[in-house]
Amino acid sequence: MTVQQPLISVIIPSWNHGDDLLACLMSLEGQTHRSFEVIVVDDGSTDGSAERVRQFRASYLLRLVELETNMGAAVARNRGFRYANGEYVIFLDADANPRPHMLERMFSELQKHQEADFVYSAFRFGWKLFKGRPWSAEELRKRPYIHTSSLMRKRAFPGFDETLKKFQDWDLWLTMAERGSRGIWIPEELFSLSVRRGGMSKWLPSIVHKLPWHHFGFMPRELRNYRKWEKVVKEKHEIAA
Repeated sequence: MTVQQPLISVIIPSWNHGDDLLACLMSLEGQTHRSFEVIVVDDGSTDGSAERVRQFRASYLLRLVELETNMGAAVARNRGFRYANGEYVIFLDADANPRPHMLERMFSELQKHQEADFVYSAFRFGWKLFKGRPWSAEELRKRPYIHTSSLMRKRAFPGFDETLKKFQDWDLWLTMAERGSRGIWIPEELFSLSVRRGGMSKWLPSIVHKLPWHHFGFMPRELRNYRKWEKVVKEKHEIAA
């Protein structure tokens, strides 16, 4: 007798990511773990993304949720979660390229570790490999090292803080850790992200953070935003500056 694998809900928020989104949906066709659904949340796109999703013929269950106006990634992810039917949930960026065995590998690891509520992996952003590190709640309070695209048990998900414009993933894992959740690290690269202007995923090289900007009399806007929201998250979780 064939035992049905527990359903995984893959939630993809998208704002004007047309081509990237279709590429992501096509890449999911090759997943070796077949018991999953995909929920695309169109976050007020103006590039015809929603219509392209409606025309996409998927071999898996595909649902489209449309927001009338652009509300931001946190709102879109939370809205998608409302429609999730799976025992497990993973949030993918629209520009993500998951490896064919990503869901299978993550699910298998989570099954091995019943004490854990989520599993995360290494990933690549453009040319840069982010290896991650073994789970440590103490280290997590020092710096973010877990990407949003991690498989978690649905019952453990606390929701994204919709007031945050950055560090929503760091805040999520900190909140879960404070509630007693722990994660499992897979040192294997299981997905990659595209470098796209205006995309959800951004990365600032470490040298940018180390430069003495106070001597220059200005600071790049992205770095200002980074430090602003980093401070907000640290204050929320009572982390010393």
